Amino acid sequence: MPYTIHEIKRIEKKWQEFWRDNKTFKAEIFGDKPKYYVLEMFPYPSGKIHMGHVRNYTITDVVARFKMMQGFNVLHPMGYDAFGQPAENAAIKRGVDPSSWTYSCISDMREGLTKMGFSYDWDREFATCDKEYYKWNQWIFLKMLERGLAYKKSSFVNWCPSCDTTLANEEVINEECWRCKAKVEQKDLDQWYLKITAYSERLLDDLKTLDKWPSRVIAMQSNWIGKSFGVDICFREKDTNEPLTVFTTRPDTIFGCTYVVLAPEHPLVDKLIKGSKNEQDVRQFIDKVKKESKTERASAGNKKQGIFTGRYAINPVNNEAVPIWLADYVLMDYGTGAIMAVPAHDQRDFIFAKEYKLPLRIVIEDPKRRDLKENELEQAFVDEGALVNSKQFDGLNNIKAIEKIGSWMEEDKIGKVSVHWRLRDWLISRQRYWGTPIPVIYCPKCGTVPVPEKDLPVELPAKIRITGEGGSPLNYVKEFVIVPCPECKGEARRETDTMATFFDSSWYFLRYCSARNGAQVFDKKEAAYWMPVDQYIGGIEHAILHLLYSRFFTKFFKDLGMIAFDEPFTRLLTQGMVLKDAEVMSKSKGNVVDPDLIIDKYGADSLRLFILFAAPPEDQLEWNDSAIDGSWRFLNRVWNLVEYKFKKEAGFNLPSELDKEDKEFERIRNATIKKVTEDLSVGLKFNTAISSIMIFMNAIDKYKVTDDDARKQAILNLSVRTMTLLLAPFVPHFSEELWQALGGKEKTVAFSLWPEYNEASLAQESIQVVVQINGKLRAKLDVSADISEEKLKQFVLSDGKVKDFIQDKPVRKFIYVPGKLVNLVI
Repeated sequence: MPYTIHEIKRIEKKWQEFWRDNKTFKAEIFGDKPKYYVLEMFPYPSGKIHMGHVRNYTITDVVARFKMMQGFNVLHPMGYDAFGQPAENAAIKRGVDPSSWTYSCISDMREGLTKMGFSYDWDREFATCDKEYYKWNQWIFLKMLERGLAYKKSSFVNWCPSCDTTLANEEVINEECWRCKAKVEQKDLDQWYLKITAYSERLLDDLKTLDKWPSRVIAMQSNWIGKSFGVDICFREKDTNEPLTVFTTRPDTIFGCTYVVLAPEHPLVDKLIKGSKNEQDVRQFIDKVKKESKTERASAGNKKQGIFTGRYAINPVNNEAVPIWLADYVLMDYGTGAIMAVPAHDQRDFIFAKEYKLPLRIVIEDPKRRDLKENELEQAFVDEGALVNSKQFDGLNNIKAIEKIGSWMEEDKIGKVSVHWRLRDWLISRQRYWGTPIPVIYCPKCGTVPVPEKDLPVELPAKIRITGEGGSPLNYVKEFVIVPCPECKGEARRETDTMATFFDSSWYFLRYCSARNGAQVFDKKEAAYWMPVDQYIGGIEHAILHLLYSRFFTKFFKDLGMIAFDEPFTRLLTQGMVLKDAEVMSKSKGNVVDPDLIIDKYGADSLRLFILFAAPPEDQLEWNDSAIDGSWRFLNRVWNLVEYKFKKEAGFNLPSELDKEDKEFERIRNATIKKVTEDLSVGLKFNTAISSIMIFMNAIDKYKVTDDDARKQAILNLSVRTMTLLLAPFVPHFSEELWQALGGKEKTVAFSLWPEYNEASLAQESIQVVVQINGKLRAKLDVSADISEEKLKQFVLSDGKVKDFIQDKPVRKFIYVPGKLVNLVI
């Protein structure tokens, strides 16, 4: 029967039902095989799957199926990162309940994932909005609260006026909310934080152990944690002697400080400006800066804004009074929220000083222009040089002076050598409904009281009115808010903030180990068996936040004595995005390709093959309509091979005697097995693996078998079976059907053993060498594979065709690329 779309649909439906009914991919617990845990970053259920999902999950599925065939006990689960603002937005727009909308989207997504033939253990499926899941979010929060890792404080936060909620720094993109694109402002609120900074050192140090992560991701994590060695320098306000500590990583430039800059949020600012003649102007400036996002303020490309406070600080190294300014580019999130400005040797300070006509002082000499004056500087000098205008440190190399000046300051008690981190504690409060309720009660008598564990989960009230205005909708649900205090039983109020969704995704990989366990967050023994995740796959956009938080939670669980490992993911792959017309597929751009339409026309396996063959997984993939057609045509060739050339009665046994053609055919078969195995084992090079399979198919087509030659038919049959097994991880429905046609003993190809290659069969007896003369192809010669270069030279020069082209001209050069070509220069 031809491989038509009608037949494709029949086959794919048949095998999807078989896998479901037989629970083919149900992971065994404590099986006798070595374990392999492969996981993709679980999706937000917004409806039908898109091509980004198809690519991510197809990549993961190939890894899972390959490992199954290699004899591993594979855990490959699926779930849904289901809380978040989009569900509330949908509730407002469509007038539906967030829960109903979310579970409807999950149903659509599950249908799409099933159509693609992904090998999930569906018995472990969950959504983070299931109360059976978010109960454990609340349990984790309480454990952190017990250990002082969860706390509440007032601070300026990124605020989206449209979503009416706080945003983490990473959720602010180009000064806009990552969800609705509204301009982000700064707002002072009481918020719940997790003290991730208590783990800064471990999070940084353990990056060294992640040798199977992309170096780009390691660098991004390291930079975000941001360990800086420097000095806290003790300036004082001139009139009040109020201490003002600035942090710098460049104490070598302290003598070049010509002004000090504070963050507008610095706690000293109010004291400095109160009652001053420009107090009103300064406060207006502060209000203006509050409307800027931290990303906007820290951006190197934006023009920096500032205002003079009217006050001065005393530089402790020379008792010089320098003006105290406020500027938007200084943040409380780094160091002490105050910097010393050295415009002659810092480009940002230089630009600011030029804008506001502030003085410069050179303290590092440019070795190429020793007589350079401050008014001649066109930009800050940031290179290495000797110190000048630095008293007893004049003449020292500035790099070597960093440690010496720091030590001198510490001895004179005008500074202290210190370490600062860029990493800040994690804001988890969100003013929305559709999230995990924070399990805290506020009692006027007892204060802040944690919800007792026996009362978990604190459930979200059902079917409440959501308008998108006025903060959290939970504020208006009296039966949710007004509760008895767990301690004194008096009337109290429940916390109405919910948790950031990154909390949900920071430990879900552990929950999969025992997804139906209602008695504990996860089973220790099962987590010890399955974890850490052997291969984790997801987008580069999660390289900082999600991965950092997951690492933090893992270390916290280790501190609780629940696990023995330090890192959750052994190997990481960040796949590229799917593009069409050189742009990321997006509904707003109108360039989306619907996977359902492709499946209806070509089948899921053709789509899988295209997705895997079109580009290396780390690279962006450009959609190509003709290429998907090419994938379908290739599968047709393989189908016809089994339909018309395979003969079951000839068997699969390789004859003991092989002629020259047979040996070369066997060499190609074994070389293909080796190449595909290596490509799937190291680097996940799916495109080159598929290319090797296609080359193998060409060799099969060329191998001639007569109707009565049982010996050659057996050799061909063996290659057909090898082809089917090699294709099985890539195109599973197709391969299952072929496996049955070949008489496979196993009920499913998914657990058939991956083919092995024979090293001895890889040796070539002869090779073809291309001969070029002055760069032009002139001959192709078959020679012994182990021929020496000298004998090859004699053989080439004695060939008739070569002689005709050379004639009597002298050969100036004989260039040999071993095993490939010879180039004669005449």
